[in-house]
Amino acid sequence: MKQWSIAQLNKANAGAISEKYELPAIIAALLDIRGITSEEDIKDFVFNEIEIDDPLEIKDMDKACIRIRQAVENNERICVYGDFDADGVTSTSLLYSYLETLGADVTYYIPARDTEGYGIHISAIDKLNDDGVKLIVTVDTGISAIDEIAYADSLGIDTIITDHHMPSQKLPEAYAVVDMHREDCPSRFKMISGVGVAFKLVCALEGEYADIDMLLDNYSDLLCIGTIGDIMPLVKENRVFVKRGLRSINNRDRVGISSLAASSGLADKEISVSNVSFGLVPRINAVGRLGISNDSVTLLTTEDYDEAQRIAAKLSDNNSERQRIEKEILAQIDVLVTRNPSLVNDRVVVIDGEGWHQGVIGIVAARIKDIYGKPCIIITREGDDCRGSGRSIEGFDIWEAVSSCSDLLGHFGGHPMAAGMSLDEKNIDAFRRKINDFARAKGEMPYDKLKIDLKLNSAALNVQLAKDIGYLAPFGNGNTVPVFQLSKMKLLSVTALAGNKHLKLHFSNGQNRVTALWFYTSTEDNPYKIGDEVDLAVNLDVSTYKNNESLSVSIKAIKFSDVDYTEYIDSERIYESFLSNEKLDKATVRTIIPTRKAFEVIYRYLRELGHSRNLRTDVLLYRLNKHILSHNAPVPPLSYGQLRVALRALNELGLIELEESMQSASFSMLKPANNVKLEDAPVLKKLKEVYQSE
Repeated sequence: MKQWSIAQLNKANAGAISEKYELPAIIAALLDIRGITSEEDIKDFVFNEIEIDDPLEIKDMDKACIRIRQAVENNERICVYGDFDADGVTSTSLLYSYLETLGADVTYYIPARDTEGYGIHISAIDKLNDDGVKLIVTVDTGISAIDEIAYADSLGIDTIITDHHMPSQKLPEAYAVVDMHREDCPSRFKMISGVGVAFKLVCALEGEYADIDMLLDNYSDLLCIGTIGDIMPLVKENRVFVKRGLRSINNRDRVGISSLAASSGLADKEISVSNVSFGLVPRINAVGRLGISNDSVTLLTTEDYDEAQRIAAKLSDNNSERQRIEKEILAQIDVLVTRNPSLVNDRVVVIDGEGWHQGVIGIVAARIKDIYGKPCIIITREGDDCRGSGRSIEGFDIWEAVSSCSDLLGHFGGHPMAAGMSLDEKNIDAFRRKINDFARAKGEMPYDKLKIDLKLNSAALNVQLAKDIGYLAPFGNGNTVPVFQLSKMKLLSVTALAGNKHLKLHFSNGQNRVTALWFYTSTEDNPYKIGDEVDLAVNLDVSTYKNNESLSVSIKAIKFSDVDYTEYIDSERIYESFLSNEKLDKATVRTIIPTRKAFEVIYRYLRELGHSRNLRTDVLLYRLNKHILSHNAPVPPLSYGQLRVALRALNELGLIELEESMQSASFSMLKPANNVKLEDAPVLKKLKEVYQSE
């Protein structure tokens, strides 16, 4: 469950923006909501396609340029040392290509994810030393490589670090450390990717009269892929990078990217941020996840069409294999959760398994995070050596949380929304406890939110409104596709599409009719009934067929109009805190204890249903409380926690068979044994102990 959060709109300010800049009212409102209200910010956001901040305002950028120019002039061998994800690969490709144009003696190195892992390694430095390298320039990595940089220095190899990850208190003693997150860096906008830092290095190397427009023409496609791949906010410079990059990608300017788009099924399509995010980036990442990323760099730098076609096909095959592995791991986790639902009760979900591919566990962590609305860390065990990857929700800094457990870890790194780590198997349980202790000490966990930009009257929906929204494109992190709420929509009919893979739903609101598509949802997955009054969270777009334009409404989420999901979530948290043995006061515990009368009502209601597949507990609670009110039952409406406790107790007593998996739950009625006593349920015994001990 997610908390629906509607943004605050200053109508007067939005009206002034619309009038002054001659913008559609919907765009002015969205700009106000997103805090883009000053003249400078509005002009930059809506109209800027070239201007970026001075790269020399970044600490040590001048020193980096001096040393690289010296290496080029003296024909010293330079190595661009990158990373194996899309940001690292595009960073490597960009800087390597640029240095080649200068006539530099340049090579590149990307560590193998499966055998070396993230970052700079002593063994790699030895190889580069044997190859005659005198200068290493890192891209998208290096900020934590203190010992490795010192080792390179001992061999007579200078190092320039360009990175965008968070540094620790001590910086490596490199020739130059170009990272905007270092405390003494005066740069203004710091949320750019590794490829963004590499591009700014190129701009600085070009000197005072650098032709930024020409450099963007040459490299914006790489900037676009790396920026989107590392989920950077699409504001300020990143917006320039992506806006220009999409134009370059759609012009098919680079043979490797054009071939990759074709292998992704995008040959004749207009490529959007979504296409890059879900089509191109995963294919580049797949090579790094399943092996080495040299093929990706070759693809992005080659001018040979046949070579590009061959590598693009290989990347697509690797991506299919990555998807298969991901599904296998998720299926195994689903089994673990079904057998032991307590795995997901903690504030920070930590799940470990044997032999899971370390290149895929980050994606799996993101999936689990989305399902449970909690920070999640997935750990793969390979003997005593374990690797973990975590993803977080907005408002919980997972890098800080992981850092608090540094005494249990080998290497670790990341940023507020994602982190990676290594640790010994013997420390997994201690790590799980300690990171959750950290989360508890922080107080209330933030809600996982569904952010709504505006409530719209369904009568206002039309093609022109959807067209106007295009002023804000490109959309992505930091400038998300606008989400609108349509309130009190009555469900009229449901039609299955594409073999029941998707649904078409028809709604009414008074005299207004709305047709909406609910993708990747089958009739079995749909818990709503004809006549239900619901709120819709939707995206709007324009669909074109045979030169005819029509409005496309796609559903992101549905909820009952008269439900406060915040109350549901708060009650669920109390229930999970109880199961996790957190200290709760008596008044709080009481809110999740069902009365005997409540048990009777719940049991009779379940018996009337008989069984349920693809059960959503929030929907069950809604319909149960409606039943209670309509039948004048001898109990007040129940809390979410009370229903969860009741279902658990009935399952423990053998009155129902309850199975909870990651995506849904199911129950069926069982024939009760003789002399079943409600107070014998372990969950109720534990509640009684907690309640009486408080």
